[in-house]
Formats: sequence, structure tokens, C-alpha cells
Amino acid sequence: MSERIEVVVKNSTMHGEAPHWDDTTQCLYYVDMFVDDVHRYNAVTGKDSKINIGNSATLSTIIPRQKGGFVVSQKTDLAFLDSWDSGKVTSIAKVEADTNFLNDGKADASGRLWIGSAFNTIGIDPANWLKEQGSLYSLEVDMSVKKRLSKITSSNGMAWTGDNSVMYYIDTIPRQVWAFDFDLTAGSISNKRGVTNFSRFPEIPAQAIPDGMTIDTDGKLWVASYEGGEILQIDPHTGTVIRAVKFPCEKITSCCFGGKDFTDLYVTSSAVLMTPAEMAKTPLAGSVFKVTGLGVRGSKANVYSG
Repeated sequence: MSERIEVVVKNSTMHGEAPHWDDTTQCLYYVDMFVDDVHRYNAVTGKDSKINIGNSATLSTIIPRQKGGFVVSQKTDLAFLDSWDSGKVTSIAKVEADTNFLNDGKADASGRLWIGSAFNTIGIDPANWLKEQGSLYSLEVDMSVKKRLSKITSSNGMAWTGDNSVMYYIDTIPRQVWAFDFDLTAGSISNKRGVTNFSRFPEIPAQAIPDGMTIDTDGKLWVASYEGGEILQIDPHTGTVIRAVKFPCEKITSCCFGGKDFTDLYVTSSAVLMTPAEMAKTPLAGSVFKVTGLGVRGSKANVYSG
């Protein structure tokens, strides 16, 4: 294996998040969270385009809909983006209290959307975040919202095993990756247990926290290390780090597999709250990266069916 990292979109975001690969168009969708921009990177043409969809200042998720358009988050609400060309946004559900914001979201294999929340932490040092103020929700296909977990500090990455029997989930501030037994039909989670915690690894910087996550077809997790400058491949059965892919900036936010055969790993990053001196040291912060030559592959991303 000989991995190669390249910049595919340079400095495109203040805080890039929520990468989603659309295999039908060979496009990567992602967001610039704090300025309400959704991006579309066309891997065939190399063109990155964006549209601004409001003034929520916390846009954290964009997932295509089976019926056309997208489902997006806007601070406390979920909404439909009618189409890329129209830019029309219609709120469908207020999910959270105004003191919180919605964070990372993904669709499961049945087409329901899972999305979690956190206390509104913009501009606040993580050491001062209010703990256990967030929750994990599902947006059902009938557009009803169900609370699935409470007492989450900062809801983040999600992934499911290929047979949909296990759901993996990150609570960022405790630096914890969890696993649950998963019932795809009911959308229920149970038997919560720890997979790993960043605190157990002395080689991971003390300030590094787990952020977004994806899974490969071998069942190994790929976890973004925010303030650690890495994507970590983790064996969920042993909780150990198999390997680390190092990037030329520290604030790595999330990742997903893409490309024609799902062997490319797309990675988002952030430049939020960075000083000019920090930007000079890591000038590629806020860029989108592509990693090739990993020797693994992912699977087609799920879309929202409602």
C-alpha cells in the first residue's frame, strides 16, 4: 500500500464538514458550516461550485433525497433544499432548542436520517462546553422526528456495518467511539458499549478529538482526528489504531469514500478560529483532500427516502 494525498479543492471552506459522495454524478457534496454554504465538487470536471442557503450560521449536513433535492440542517431545524439550481429551502421540522445546534447527520440503509446535536459552542473553547446538552435523533421516512439518545455532549460521526447489525457513533468531547446493536427495520439502537477512546492512545495529541467517521468494506472505521491532523483507521473489535494518515493541517473534520470504485477517501478540514500565524504554518487548512492507494474501499452512501 502506498497512499497518496492530494488537494482537490484548495481553501474552499472556513469549516468544511459532512462530505457525501454521490456515485450517480461522481460529485462530492459538503458544507462550509459557519457561513451556510453547500458545496459540490465534480470529480470529473474538477469544478467546485457552491450556493448559500440561509443565515443559520450552523449548516452541518447535506444528504441527497431519493425523491430529488437534498435534506439539510439549519441550526435547530431540518429542511429540504429543493434543487441545486433553485436554492429554495423549506423547513420541515424544528428538532432542537435554540441553545443547541444540529451537527453531523447520515442516512441509514432504510433511508431514515440520523442527526445529533450539541450545545451551541461557536467561538467557545471546548474545555468550556456545557456537557451532555445534546441528543441523537432520527428523521423518519414519514418526516416524524424521534429522539434516540440523550445526554450527548457533541454528537458526531456515524457508520453502520455492512449487514446493518451494528451502528457506530462518536461523542466528540469525551473522545469516545461507541457501538450499538442496530435494528434497521425499527431504527432502534441498544446494548451501548465502548469501541475506543482517544485518551487511551499516548501517541494521539491530548487536544485531539474524534470528529466525522466512515467505514470500509472490511468493517474498519476511519475516524477524523480534529486538532490531531490525521485520519485514523481503527479496528472496532479491538479498539486499536491500525494506521494513521497524516495531513498538512491539524483541524481534520470528516471523511467519506468515493470515486468510481469507492477506493478514494475524501477528507474535509477547517480553518475556523485560526490566527494568521497558524494559517501561515498550515496554509492548506480548510481544503478538501483526496487520499488514494489505501488498499481498501467503501460502499455507496445512503440517501434520505422521505
